[in-house]
Amino acid sequence: MKVTAVVLTFNESLHLDRCLESLKKVVSDVWVVDCFSTDDTVNIARRHGAHVVQNQWVNYATQFNWALSQLPAGTDWVLRIDADEYLTPDLIAEMELRLPTIGQEVKGIYCSRRMTFQGRLIQHGGVFPVRVLRLFRWGYGQCENRWMDEHIKVTGPTVDLKGELIDDNLNSLTWWTDKHNKYASREAIDLLNLEFDFMPRDTVANIRTGKQDGVKRWLKEEVYARLPGGFRAFIYFIYRYVLRLGFLDGQAGAAFHFLQGFWYRYLVDAKVSEVRRYMREHNVGINIAIERVLGIKI
Repeated sequence: MKVTAVVLTFNESLHLDRCLESLKKVVSDVWVVDCFSTDDTVNIARRHGAHVVQNQWVNYATQFNWALSQLPAGTDWVLRIDADEYLTPDLIAEMELRLPTIGQEVKGIYCSRRMTFQGRLIQHGGVFPVRVLRLFRWGYGQCENRWMDEHIKVTGPTVDLKGELIDDNLNSLTWWTDKHNKYASREAIDLLNLEFDFMPRDTVANIRTGKQDGVKRWLKEEVYARLPGGFRAFIYFIYRYVLRLGFLDGQAGAAFHFLQGFWYRYLVDAKVSEVRRYMREHNVGINIAIERVLGIKI
């Protein structure tokens, strides 16, 4: 049984050693798909024996699906993992025990994901652990074709593991806010697409399956997206910080829930409004407005 991990990188020398070390017991092969890093990322990957290929970045979905096309025949399972994530010992042990026993009819495997912020594991706010599909049979799964918050889609039955992987980014808050400013532009594109329908919609949204990723995406597209911009960010923050007890995460948690639960989502809404205003004032189409306002060519 061959398990191949796919790790997308750009200047990830701070995290890559930890990520690759966590994979050694359960992964047969690692493919690091790099976007022309300028730090020591490529050398670290090669030191761990990973295959390194480089490809120009468009967005996560495009890069990941390109990576799938590079994998050699004979790959049984694909593990999607980010460079700032790592597998916990419990998840490693569970994969070692369960993977050889899973029938051919199963095409995808869910596990739990938790996140740290400023050194603290976030445990409240109704956000984590989130169930994510990170293992799938090669040839039966691919990444949603969207600009932000992309999930793996599989054709076939799935099963669940109880173990967790941890997202523990060690960069500064300045780096985090800059990253989320860029994320906000990408998420604004997906929200605008719900309104203007300028790209094919590729979504895991499905309230009937009961799977967390499908239900959350349905709520986001069918409920949250229909609420007034700005106001919905405030309501979501109150839901997370007050109703779902996010305040119990302490000082670091307060910063996380405010920045990720309110500031980020308000920023997305502000960018959506800015694009709409540019369209009205300059009498241009949505694609031109996005390129001129957000700096992203669709």
